[in-house]
Amino acid sequence: MTSAHRSLDPVDLEIARNRMESIAEEVGTTLIRTSYSPNIKDRRDCSAGLYRPSGELIAQAEHIPLHLGLMPTLVRRALDEIGRETLRPGDVLLTNNPYLGGSHLPDTCVITPVFVGDQLVAVIANMAHHVDIGGITPGSMATHATEIFQEGVRIPPLRLYKEGELAQDVLALLLTNVRTPETTRGDLMAQVSANMIGIRRVLEIVDDWGAAQLAVACDALVDYAERRTRAALAALPDGEGQFTDYLEHNGVCDQRIPITANVRKHGDELVVDLSESADQVAGAVNCSSAITDACVGYVVKLLADATLPSNAGLMRPITVITRPGSVVSAQFPAPVANGNTQTSMRIVDALLGAFDHLSPGLAPAASCGSQNILTIGGTDPATGQPYSYVETYAGGQGASAATAGADAVHTHMTNTRNTPCEVIEREYPLRVERYTIARGTGGDGARRGGDGLVRELTLTRGSATAVIATSRTTTRPWGLHGGADAASSQSWTTDDTGRRNLPSMGQVALTAGQSLAIQTAGGGGYGAIDPGAEPAPATPHTTGK
Repeated sequence: MTSAHRSLDPVDLEIARNRMESIAEEVGTTLIRTSYSPNIKDRRDCSAGLYRPSGELIAQAEHIPLHLGLMPTLVRRALDEIGRETLRPGDVLLTNNPYLGGSHLPDTCVITPVFVGDQLVAVIANMAHHVDIGGITPGSMATHATEIFQEGVRIPPLRLYKEGELAQDVLALLLTNVRTPETTRGDLMAQVSANMIGIRRVLEIVDDWGAAQLAVACDALVDYAERRTRAALAALPDGEGQFTDYLEHNGVCDQRIPITANVRKHGDELVVDLSESADQVAGAVNCSSAITDACVGYVVKLLADATLPSNAGLMRPITVITRPGSVVSAQFPAPVANGNTQTSMRIVDALLGAFDHLSPGLAPAASCGSQNILTIGGTDPATGQPYSYVETYAGGQGASAATAGADAVHTHMTNTRNTPCEVIEREYPLRVERYTIARGTGGDGARRGGDGLVRELTLTRGSATAVIATSRTTTRPWGLHGGADAASSQSWTTDDTGRRNLPSMGQVALTAGQSLAIQTAGGGGYGAIDPGAEPAPATPHTTGK
């Protein structure tokens, strides 16, 4: 790449794609290796990307689909609000505002501009889920919140660093309002440091190619992604499909909440309309329209071509319609803590159902339908220090026309890992009693759905507050084309008085010796079983000790 031109040959395009993507991967890897909390270091609840000065996405690491799909909106709007013309070398921006395009308050985004002299040439951004950001419950994931103010500290786009100088007052304000200030500070500084690696790598590209050719390469990569996406969409049959799926709980009480997806595909363009979905609700399962965009982008890659580049070109042929004030496009001051952990998964289910109506055989059956998040927080009497355990639990994957569903795997909008048992017991006053696959919970079919899992924890000392947010407890992940529905999820506490079943979403007080267990739902089966085939051996559902 020695001279600027408006397009790149295939070899230069592939070199540019790999160099850009490697920057995002290295930023993410650096964040994981330098973070403090197990939630980032072990679970890898974080994502990273490279953006143009406009905020247009150029490259992402293969991290969490939810983060990756919404970050372009958040980055662009944060830059708009702060004012690009006011940025200077050494500035670092911070925000977690869901109404700008974020997900929920624990997901905090650090945005760092990259300058060559006085010229802004790129932006590096990463997002990480902090173990506490304030609010009415430890872990900042209250299901019963009825307004955003109860969920924690909402940070507008502001400068954490100004021309290389840490804004001590901004940091002090944030840390004063969280339960785990040392962990939060460590994870924030890891985010800042990871972006510094990204700056270094971008400047290496500028040294090799020049700033003008970097801009040309970015244009070419976005145009390439658009061409690839249009070709993938054109290969799908034209038509329309509609499907409605339901959330079962609004965070405060049981409520049947419809999520309706209409998809219309013609030629190389796609229109996805979710405007018929329910109004935003009282509890914390509302989500921003940016989350809805993320779900649509994910499903297009899943069904059309999983190798499509993840940059701004992916969404150019796609129109997403939402209705402001709905559960899939919430407006201030709606609570949103569990919009991504529950509602995003149901949006995906509704989209998959609609695509199956458009083209039977294209989509898989429903997966477990929830990110199954558990937070446990309190003060450890052994150290006198507050703690916050945060984890999402895997479930069964829905089967497809080609394959059976995987067991105990994170699906769709989440891509985190499970925290190792040894880490849980080292970091928190918790003991892992059980961690196993819930055999028999996947739906039967010609292709069987995957099984969920069971994890049971005992509080070993002190007292704590646990918040559980699951779904598919009173409904079941659906099978397709004759495949059976999967088993539902369930959760319970156990102590000397016996076992007590819990609702799908809620808060429970724990004392030393009490255990809490979650069994996640399985995935739906696909296709009717051939009556001439030998039946699979029956395996009982796991329901307790």
